[in-house]
Amino acid sequence: MDVPLWLALIVVGWLGVKLIRPPWWLVLVLLGGYLLADSLLTPVIDTAVK
Repeated sequence: MDVPLWLALIVVGWLGVKLIRPPWWLVLVLLGGYLLADSLLTPVIDTAVK
């Protein structure tokens, strides 16, 4: 059985939030960072970090 990566990430993320109960701001920061890393702003962020 082949499971798409996006579905596996959603399931693992949901289980992590339900079982570990991290603060919501931490979840938002991690999700926002993941989304920004794959956006058009990546070159800008990369030069600002270096």
